[in-house]
Amino acid sequence: MFQESDADITKTVTAPDPCPDRPVKSRTAVCAEDSKDQPDAAASSNTVSSAQTSESVRGFWPVLQNANFLTLWSGQVFSQLADKVYLVLMISIIASQFESPGQTISGWVSAIMIAFTIPAVLFGSLAGVYVDHWAKKPVLVITNLLRGVLVVLLPGLLWLSQDWGTFEGLPIGFCLLLVTTFLVSTLTQFFAPAEQAVIPLVVKQGNLLSANSLYTTTMMASVIIGFAVGEPLLAIADRWLAPLDGGSGMGKDILVGVSYGLAGLLLLLLNPHEKRAAKQSEPHVWRDIREGLQYIQQQPLVRSALIQLVLLFSVFAALAVLAVRLAEVITVLKSSQFGFLLAMAGVGMAIGAALIGQFGQRFARSHLNVVGSAGITATLIGLAFFAESLWICLLLIGLLGLFAAVVGIPMQTTIQEKTPEDMRGKVFGLQNNLINIALSLPLALAGLAETFLGLKTVFLGLAALVITGGIVTWYISRPKLTA
Repeated sequence: MFQESDADITKTVTAPDPCPDRPVKSRTAVCAEDSKDQPDAAASSNTVSSAQTSESVRGFWPVLQNANFLTLWSGQVFSQLADKVYLVLMISIIASQFESPGQTISGWVSAIMIAFTIPAVLFGSLAGVYVDHWAKKPVLVITNLLRGVLVVLLPGLLWLSQDWGTFEGLPIGFCLLLVTTFLVSTLTQFFAPAEQAVIPLVVKQGNLLSANSLYTTTMMASVIIGFAVGEPLLAIADRWLAPLDGGSGMGKDILVGVSYGLAGLLLLLLNPHEKRAAKQSEPHVWRDIREGLQYIQQQPLVRSALIQLVLLFSVFAALAVLAVRLAEVITVLKSSQFGFLLAMAGVGMAIGAALIGQFGQRFARSHLNVVGSAGITATLIGLAFFAESLWICLLLIGLLGLFAAVVGIPMQTTIQEKTPEDMRGKVFGLQNNLINIALSLPLALAGLAETFLGLKTVFLGLAALVITGGIVTWYISRPKLTA
């Protein structure tokens, strides 16, 4: 059943859009009528597409030989890691410069999280609209370089603002942290959809699943690994630069800024072979956002894939918070060692990515989705009942990462395959918007829910959410019978 939908995906991407200037709804209807009138052309397209797929070398080797993709992926590694370590950097600066004796810093940290989240909610979809009308390479390069400059300037700005007093009761230095965080996050909203839209431009369709196994795993693992290794990395940077900066602690800012800068410089080498003819018109923001929403509404596979990705990121954001409590209840661990638990999820995702990249083409996406959703549900239930056992927890968290890759990578690939080039910025902008909300809400609510409901209840609730999401997405994406 679902294999037929996958074949439709291939036809959609392989064949050029004969009606690029028409609205999405009419374009779909007209193109459907055209295909009825031209059965020989459709059959020819299917034959060519099948031939391309059969000739494509499966696995990671063709992707790793693709210089353009390696450039994009390398830039993503530095950028994603910098994004996550940036939040750890903010917490470190607050603790060293704004924390008073006997006072908690949770309020300061919450303000930073809000400043980081607001641009994702306000500008995620808007940024995607503009990305559709701009060349992608300059967006990727400039957003990274600007984020790097903003972070590197922070130590000097904080030093200058020491005697500037307060604004509405807040130190001016802390206000500068809020403004910088807001600007860094705003630039990220433009970088993310541009990066996702470039992948289908530099990777052949038959190799998209393998490419996404690297891309999606890097994106999801950065959520976990960034928080887990952020503090040790910043401490190392401070030690290395201490002879040069007199132990002022500038090394932390330099590390994050240089990571963004390296991402920008690497992406200068990118050659996305982008079509510019369709990008000359000025964006009509609200009309374009509505067109993106209409497209998602008309594409059940895209819609169900978005739902699954949002659920995945919600689960892993919650896990990043709940891991601290898990470390507390596991007697052989200290709460500060929660990073060991999170790192195991990264190991599981890496194994899952390798398996999907190498063998995922052999299975229907629907089967992978069912297996992955069932596996995530089972591991969350297991964590609810075996939270005090270190080795069982490590095994279950590793399996959770593996099954997350089994769901997430095919879903991201489906979105790319089903979305034409002139719609990718809009669709990926909306995706970025939803995922940032999915990351932010669990970070804020998971700890609170655990406090009032307990660890077992929260894990069972997450399991119920995942299985419900799996059923809903299966219902949305199931083939519709027509007369």
